Amino acid sequence: MTFPALSVHMQHPREGFTLAVDFDAPAGLTVLFGASGSGKTSVIDAVAGLSHDATGRIAVGDQVLMDTAQDLHLPPHKRHLGYIFQDARLFPHMSVAHNLDYARWITRRPKDRTAFDRVVEMLGIGPLLSRRPARLSGGEKQRVAIGRALLARPKLILADEPLAALDDARKGEILPYFERLRDESDVPILYVTHSATEVARLATTVVALDAGRVIRQGTAAEVLGDPGFAPGGLRDIGAVIEARVTVHHPDGLTELDAGGLPLLLPRVARSVGDRLRLRIAAQDVILSKTRPEGISALNILPGTVADIRQGDGPGAVISLDTAAGRVLVKLTRRSVQALKLDRGTSVFAVVKSMAVAPGDVGGAAR
Repeated sequence: MTFPALSVHMQHPREGFTLAVDFDAPAGLTVLFGASGSGKTSVIDAVAGLSHDATGRIAVGDQVLMDTAQDLHLPPHKRHLGYIFQDARLFPHMSVAHNLDYARWITRRPKDRTAFDRVVEMLGIGPLLSRRPARLSGGEKQRVAIGRALLARPKLILADEPLAALDDARKGEILPYFERLRDESDVPILYVTHSATEVARLATTVVALDAGRVIRQGTAAEVLGDPGFAPGGLRDIGAVIEARVTVHHPDGLTELDAGGLPLLLPRVARSVGDRLRLRIAAQDVILSKTRPEGISALNILPGTVADIRQGDGPGAVISLDTAAGRVLVKLTRRSVQALKLDRGTSVFAVVKSMAVAPGDVGGAAR
């Protein structure tokens, strides 16, 4: 019998509403995504065993963590979970090496030098082993916290907005390590965030919450490509596409192949042949009814209008089907009328190379 990597079917009374969440997730990195107050942390606390008011059933693989119908509620220390908090919560009096080894000690496991060395290499923390936390940057502390969680040999890793306390530079430093953790570890991850960038970069599966209910579930491209879903506001609307690195040009641009269409971005630190996942914000795309000529923008994607969503205000979101995948465009309603856009209209999406932020480019899940 095959079990989902994570199965959550639970209810939890909260002030103003009752959290009622039902989802099964496959292996990989599952993101709980939604605005503040949507119930994300309540779910992760119930999985961790930190909430005693929750009812229902939660399982990791074939291990049941909670089943109130059978009066089963494993205490946190018996759930074999790794937890990564917003702040690293390292022991200040211990070196990095001893902080890492604490995970083994607390679980009473024998020393495994091979596993220790593999985690140290994966996270690039070898030069830090003799330091104490006070001498680490915020990004370095989070890498050590990831390593400590992984060395506990957990059945599941919980990450509760682990980048929220970091500035953009430190977030950019840490995101590749979560990508490696997703791709190189066989431990499933439940990751809480309200950042569309983190969803686009990391998610194998997205479970989107609103007011305590699951309102979307699917891949990052499916959920973020839905123009009706914008928990962080209209600025978060954008599509996720996958591409492959084809060439690094001497002028500092990297050329990608996205479904047979070329895309040029500022130099991407990946090897030729690597697969990437990138997010293109809807506000950074413009449309033309004819193929543009004599313009500075380098990326032109032919497409067909699949849907037009207009709200009560002056704006509209256009969904395009292109060979690269779904692309979203934010326009004014006046522009929609001027271009005479309708479903099935052929258009050209124009994306400036510099418009795609470096943080919105990451490795595709393997």
